[in-house]
Amino acid sequence: MHEFILALLLILVSARVFAEIFSYLKIPPVLGEVFAGILIGPSVLGIVEVNEIIKILAEIGIILLLFEVGLETDLKKLQKEGSKSVIVAIFGAVVPFAGGFVISYYMFNLPLVTSLFIGGTLTATSIGITIRVLKDLGKEKTTASQIVVGAAVLDDIIGVILLVILADFALTGQVNLENTIRIILLVAFFFATAPVLAAGMSKFIHMYDLRYRRLPGFIPTIIVSLILFFAYVAHLFGAPEIIGAFAAGIALSKRFFLPFGIAFKSDPHFIEKLESQMKPLIYLFTPIFFVTVGLSMNLKEIDYSSPTFWLLAAILLIVAVIGKIGGAYMIRNMDGLKKLIIGTSMVPRGEVGLIFAELGRTAKVFTNEIYSVVVFVVVLTTLVPPFIMKYLFKIEEERLKK
Repeated sequence: MHEFILALLLILVSARVFAEIFSYLKIPPVLGEVFAGILIGPSVLGIVEVNEIIKILAEIGIILLLFEVGLETDLKKLQKEGSKSVIVAIFGAVVPFAGGFVISYYMFNLPLVTSLFIGGTLTATSIGITIRVLKDLGKEKTTASQIVVGAAVLDDIIGVILLVILADFALTGQVNLENTIRIILLVAFFFATAPVLAAGMSKFIHMYDLRYRRLPGFIPTIIVSLILFFAYVAHLFGAPEIIGAFAAGIALSKRFFLPFGIAFKSDPHFIEKLESQMKPLIYLFTPIFFVTVGLSMNLKEIDYSSPTFWLLAAILLIVAVIGKIGGAYMIRNMDGLKKLIIGTSMVPRGEVGLIFAELGRTAKVFTNEIYSVVVFVVVLTTLVPPFIMKYLFKIEEERLKK
């Protein structure tokens, strides 16, 4: 217990210190939190290791972050830009997957399962990293951000379905089509019903808070319970837990609207009260998630001396970047700079890419060299795009001033 307490102390303090330093240097603070994980983790000092408890706290952090994103999402704008999000998500999933597979299998003669796992790793987008960067830059309510949120959510679902398919294939040597179709149908059903159910529950919470509440702390307790409930239900339906939290956030949003009845629509003052009471919890748990991303990266495992490492890493990096940016350029009637912003926002792989890499290693699909290549690509695609996003948004602001 005392070791866990020390680890948590180091995670929270280092996250805050480096987020403040990076913010002072005008670098997205989320990178400070990831850097804190790299520093205190196995890559540099090796004083903190990721264990199951830290993973759970990190998962709670990303669940709360996605709830906040859902709460602040303009659903009408998200629906309006929905087709664009679908284009960005599908292109950004299919092209990197196909490119990673073809290069690994045909150019480098890697085994079939290994090549499929490499393609799967390139498919992912880290919704947590991307959204946090947009929030740090104050751009979370822009049109580009809404497209990115929609695309990143879809990307996460595609990633989970792909992970299930590849895990089955690695274990049995064949794809269970029935299981895949079942997961897709369950996820679709969850998306259709969860916001309606959550909106109804939010109405009850609002009424209880106004008429019957006697003790303080009702809102954080009941809202966290609601978020965890929908995260668990999402898991039961085969969707990522964070999608359940996102659905709960959307349903509680002051911008939420049901076409068949406005009775569920929440009071804006209640939503503001809810946001103000939830933010301290969100600010406490989300840094744990981003530090854990850094802790999960072991840069010492990368073999920098191998020519094959550099060649494969360089080609996969190009595929990883072009695959995501290319999806944004498929959107019609949009300024080129905005397309580049959307595409760059989709590049970070973060924790999702690391999950694929770790699964590949534990299933003995990846050799140490291939694993190091994949981790290297994930690290670069996680750490570099936030700088580019900041630069692109700055250019956009300067254009608007003219």
